[in-house]
Amino acid sequence: MTPLPSFSENTLFSEPLLNWIAQCNLWNLWVPKNYGGLETGFLTGLQQLQTLARTDSSLGWTVTLCAGANYFVGNLLPQTADQIFAGGKAILGGSGGMFGTAEKLDNHYKLNGTWRYATGAPYLTHFTLNAQITENGQALTHADGSPQFLSFVIPASEVDIIQDWNTMGLKASATHSFSVSNLLVNQEASFSYNHCHLPQAIFRIPFSLFADLTLWVNYLGMAEHFVAEAQDVLPTESAQGLLAELQAAITQANQQIIDFATLTSERVENAREPASAFCDKVHQSACDSVKCFSQQIVTIFPHLGVKAAREEHILNQIFRDYFTASQHHIFSDMV
Repeated sequence: MTPLPSFSENTLFSEPLLNWIAQCNLWNLWVPKNYGGLETGFLTGLQQLQTLARTDSSLGWTVTLCAGANYFVGNLLPQTADQIFAGGKAILGGSGGMFGTAEKLDNHYKLNGTWRYATGAPYLTHFTLNAQITENGQALTHADGSPQFLSFVIPASEVDIIQDWNTMGLKASATHSFSVSNLLVNQEASFSYNHCHLPQAIFRIPFSLFADLTLWVNYLGMAEHFVAEAQDVLPTESAQGLLAELQAAITQANQQIIDFATLTSERVENAREPASAFCDKVHQSACDSVKCFSQQIVTIFPHLGVKAAREEHILNQIFRDYFTASQHHIFSDMV
């Protein structure tokens, strides 16, 4: 991997940094080699994302979310994947919320809506979105009353980006909203998280489990960065003791992630989808871990002195980034 160019916390990644990400092919971390990707093993990929988050929070977060969207190459229809990933320069990203509608018109859908929290919005070549299916203006539902929906992938040129990411941290992730108005797309642009069209074992990982582990390593990397920067700043032995407690939680989380990722890989490589009880265990462990990090970082921060209160200080940036990331819905049940 080529050396990482220097950069500071800005509202956007610099061109040298974007070029470095592309040269390292990080957007395609999970994409198969026949589509120009790295086809990285699950544990190895998680550790790479953790390293990025430990280096810079926005970098780790953005690569994780966009590489995670490129992971949908396994869910796209083969002809759609061939078209989008030809040339190896696709950067997908979007929203997991169901904020819009898709009106069914024969073999097409008309998309309308505004979707929030598209990480890396200015960097994307394609946007992904979830939309409730309607027909003749009526929302379609399943037998249990739940809404019918599909996911879609559309070119960035068809999207209006709404620059509303005005948060205290993760600024360069540029997690803006976007809108689509009366966009007619072929049904081949739709996909489902639960249907895989590629043979690689990694695409048999349930998406909720994949999301839990890829985001957990980001919180872990940020916590590691916090410890590294704080250890020379804390003035007293008791404060150093607090840092040791955070380090112990980090050590535990590292081992848990290794164990969970290894077991996940073993199961999918043997064509056995991880059981729902296992997925629940991973999710709860991640929630407990992130909650522990949060509590300990808040406890330590008042001991760091006025330097850490200055916006330009690295500890202040990590603090702001971490607690911006903590608002992600995936671990909303951690408190």
